[in-house]
Amino acid sequence: MSSIESNVTETRVFPPADAVVKKATISGMAAYEALCKEADQDYAGFWARLAREHVSWKQPFTKSLDESKAPFYEWFADGKLNVSYNCLDRNIEAGLGDKVAIIFEADGGQVSKITYKELLVRVARFANALKAQGIKKGDRVLIYMPMSVEGVVAMQACARIGAIHSVVFGGFSAKSVQERIQDAGAVAVITSDEQCRGGKNIPLKPAVDDGIAMGGCESIKTVIVFKRTGGPCNMVAGRDIWWEDATAGQSDVCEPEWVGAEHPLFLLYTSGSTGKPKGVQHSSGGYLLHAILTMKWTFDIKPDDVFWCTADIGWVTGHTYITYGPLACGATEIVFEGVPTYPDAGRFWKTIEKHKVNIFYTAPTAIRSLIKAGENAPTTHPKNFDLSSLRILGSVGEPINPEAWMWYYNNVGGARCPIVDTFWQTETGGHMITPLPGATPLVPGSCTLPFPGIAAAIVDETGNDVEWGKGGFLVVKKPWPAMIRTIYGDPERYKKSYFPVDFGGNLYLAGDGAMRDAKTGYFTIMGRIDDVLNVSGHRMGTMEIESALVSNPLVAEAAVVGRPDDLTGEAICAFVVLKQARPTAEEAKKIANELRNWVGKEIGPIAKPKDIRFGENLPKTRSGKIMRRLLRSLAKGEEITQDVSTLENPGILDQLKQNA
Repeated sequence: MSSIESNVTETRVFPPADAVVKKATISGMAAYEALCKEADQDYAGFWARLAREHVSWKQPFTKSLDESKAPFYEWFADGKLNVSYNCLDRNIEAGLGDKVAIIFEADGGQVSKITYKELLVRVARFANALKAQGIKKGDRVLIYMPMSVEGVVAMQACARIGAIHSVVFGGFSAKSVQERIQDAGAVAVITSDEQCRGGKNIPLKPAVDDGIAMGGCESIKTVIVFKRTGGPCNMVAGRDIWWEDATAGQSDVCEPEWVGAEHPLFLLYTSGSTGKPKGVQHSSGGYLLHAILTMKWTFDIKPDDVFWCTADIGWVTGHTYITYGPLACGATEIVFEGVPTYPDAGRFWKTIEKHKVNIFYTAPTAIRSLIKAGENAPTTHPKNFDLSSLRILGSVGEPINPEAWMWYYNNVGGARCPIVDTFWQTETGGHMITPLPGATPLVPGSCTLPFPGIAAAIVDETGNDVEWGKGGFLVVKKPWPAMIRTIYGDPERYKKSYFPVDFGGNLYLAGDGAMRDAKTGYFTIMGRIDDVLNVSGHRMGTMEIESALVSNPLVAEAAVVGRPDDLTGEAICAFVVLKQARPTAEEAKKIANELRNWVGKEIGPIAKPKDIRFGENLPKTRSGKIMRRLLRSLAKGEEITQDVSTLENPGILDQLKQNA
């Protein structure tokens, strides 16, 4: 196998408007190219200049990049700083103390605002509370919280005292909590009695209790519990303490713990396709730099902007673009507790209208579900809301198919807001390939060009570059400051996963298939390498087939997986959500044939799905992530034996067992 085939061409191009170019921080392609040239000529010096300009150092660094322990690269290693200081104190010192830092919108619609000065007080008190519990620099602290100001405070407080936080998404099970406590050797858990989502109160504390009770969590000495709803909550004497009791009487001042730039800021566990979760370890200095630069360059953040990233703090997007990036830039941001469809599917648009949001960053999954909702309930369509405050739209989490991109561009952005379609990963810390709104001509479905200083490339299985126009493995050829430092406690797995010897041991393997346009060099992500199908010797990315299906006017959403096939090696199985009601068995056959022919016309006969199944939705976690492993099991006709406790909608699995 030398390359992955690509059969989709996108010819629509949207150059940035003159008005956008004029005001942008990176203004025009010449400015973008000048930054790329600077990085090419003096790579370490490029990042060093930016780190000195954008990060506040207690002790300046003298060396930029240390490659002596490659692939365990170090950046700015002899410099000292504190991430919480960079997010809070320095903004207050710059006169922004009375500026609103966070607008919190609760699930039920209640709104509260907190200034930088008030946020620092809350962080200092909670940091002192952690110290009073014996938590110190280098200790690991598990955070299992709702989307809330307190979740951000807990993370910032850990950073302030040099403790290493590990946030677990509030939709994960007790088993996930136990595994992460064990692997990290956490000394404390910060949690809540319950969380509010979609009009329901969902218990959180019992999952912590059950996880600890499973055993192997003897490292836990303290559990701090925030009272979100006042719902029933079991408190273990000698171990558990209410947040309000822990912070009572604590000082409003907490001197930051100055740490080396390589001091771990956090661990964030990400599932491998098999085996135990991987604890991705990020540094303090390099990670913070990339969070700041991407806020300033990708989102073009301005002093008066209201920024809204809809992610949960349990994911890396919530770390970089809620807890750290916006605050380190002195921005005003929204923290949203709810879900996009409660009390109806107009919630996002109503929130943008209410708070006059300027920059909106969400996931393709949310966009696709809202396209369907807008068709079924026209009053929730974005055209019914005043979205004129929007300046920039963003997409994150997976490739956005061209038709969803166009809907987002026209209906949400009014055909005037650039869409920054960002490719990055938990492991990369921040955006890697992304348009810059005042520089990059946009192409629907393409994440366009690398962020300045990121040496992205596409190679074959031996690590050699493939020519533009052909697909292959996405790699990064040079280290960058925000990159993963190691897998916690498992350096060998780190090397094997990200710097495999098959690729020469010196290329960062992203795990995605991608291609570059033969003329423009624009990148398009074709899906995870393990989502590449091999049908009769043709290797195709699932993303292209999904994009073709979703471009049909009947289809709201689609997910494609492979299953073994005696004739073709692998057969394509498509799970489809229509914009209309789920079809009857007779209708399903007719629509399935129509969709097969459509894909044949869009891509070619080889890409026609053998199976098409229809459901009212796809199996998703509460964060909106499609559980493709479950779909693979369904496609193969296997019984589902995996844990489905994190699914928003387990009943959907029965619908999707039936072929059309």
